[in-house]
Amino acid sequence: MARLTSFSKFLITLLIVGGVFFIGRYFMNNTETGKDLIEKAKTADEGTASGDINVGVVTWGGYAGGQYWNKGFKPNSDSRFLKDYGFNVEFKILDDPTASRNAWKNDEVQLLWATIDALPTEMPGLAAYDPVVVFQADWSRGGDAIVVRRGIGSVGDLRGKKIAVAEMSPSHSFLIWLLSAAGMTTSDVEVVGVPSPIEAADAFKANNVDAAVVWSPFDEECVQKVPGARVLQSTRNASNIIADVFIAKRKWVEANRERVQQLYEGWMKGAAEINRSPSAKQEAAQILADAFDGFTKDDAIKAIDNVRLCTHGDNRNFFGLNRSDYKGVTGEELYSRMTREYRNAGVLKSSDEVPVWSRAAYFGAVERSSLSGNEHAAEGQKAFASISDKEARSREAVATKRVSISFRTGEFQLDENAKYIVDNEMVPIAKAFANSRVRVEGNTDNVGNAASNVALSKKRAQSVIDYLVKEYGMPRSRFIVIGNGPDKPVEDNSTEEGRRKNRRTDFELVEE
Repeated sequence: MARLTSFSKFLITLLIVGGVFFIGRYFMNNTETGKDLIEKAKTADEGTASGDINVGVVTWGGYAGGQYWNKGFKPNSDSRFLKDYGFNVEFKILDDPTASRNAWKNDEVQLLWATIDALPTEMPGLAAYDPVVVFQADWSRGGDAIVVRRGIGSVGDLRGKKIAVAEMSPSHSFLIWLLSAAGMTTSDVEVVGVPSPIEAADAFKANNVDAAVVWSPFDEECVQKVPGARVLQSTRNASNIIADVFIAKRKWVEANRERVQQLYEGWMKGAAEINRSPSAKQEAAQILADAFDGFTKDDAIKAIDNVRLCTHGDNRNFFGLNRSDYKGVTGEELYSRMTREYRNAGVLKSSDEVPVWSRAAYFGAVERSSLSGNEHAAEGQKAFASISDKEARSREAVATKRVSISFRTGEFQLDENAKYIVDNEMVPIAKAFANSRVRVEGNTDNVGNAASNVALSKKRAQSVIDYLVKEYGMPRSRFIVIGNGPDKPVEDNSTEEGRRKNRRTDFELVEE
């Protein structure tokens, strides 16, 4: 028998060691335990070791799509996220804004609720974490409201009044928009800052303020407890101002693109089912009632009915991926406008850096989604019933914005400059208050024949409406056209300046 040389022993040893290495590598890559260990090592710095996702939410009905698809707030064996995609989702209720932001910064939650209108005020403080908007969950449709004391019948009546509002929040944004619809700003009122809409309601009930921006159902409570109080306006009509979205750290999104895509698609499927199926809404309401302290199932139904649960089609519109057909409010429009508004109000300093929308938004989940079918279609426009001329004139105006549009003598067609004024002064309000009826009133000075002026002023108002219908696809039935001629002057017609101010177009949001 031949003896092994030293070199042969060395080769055999290498073969044995190599075999052990490759067998171990195979084991690690092809057994559940091995895969878990590798995945854990890969994702240890990404916030989730197992691929599961924690979502930070508040006590709000607009996230029901995801909670319904998860079959609850906690991870469970019935979750469609688990069954369809193989990962767990947990919804953590974090009603305190500071605590919720800290939880997100510390990776206790990977996705966190925000509203696109107030997000610009948060961006400077979150910049170190490079947040991106992943998707839209809902539009507020009655969940936010402004209540007013007796004697306040329109937004114009708020001038000089005390208004309780949670500053740098969706409530603040709603107030800014509502004042803008009347040609006003926050400098025209006395803003009383409070920590939250709940404290705003308390201040109103204690008669410490004239008005308050509150959440539902506190608006109903305020009306019940303060004699003569009423809801002046809510997001049921101011339908495209407050948009709930979810943000995540860019690094986490890029490391978990497939998971983010699956979360989005499951969430959208859940929202679509609730929107079209009464039984699904009932199930979702029970999930919310079980999770929210003090909520009955009826409370949860109201919470869901106070929002528009967004579909994939809505998200395509929101992220500007359907510009050829969609002329409504986009996330970019809201985000950019509110950045300007908060700078003008002094909330954002000139040194505060707010990233542009293309940097702040993550388009991947919505862009790559293959969801299709009617259930995933975008929301349509509200249908407005026709009303008589008498009704059209008698409807109370909630807000009136006076816009000076110059016409040549005797003419009524809009020139390019007039269109520019309409685009900038009227269109944003019409789009944001998309569920409100709009009255456009033409007015003239007192020069010339009164009857001719009435007819001309009506044609001028009609030309504004024709432009809004043609250029922006707004439903014609939404608009009321009035020609006042010289009958409603706002200044003395004895001066050229007064006559100039009387040659105006009033753009009014009116009560249904």
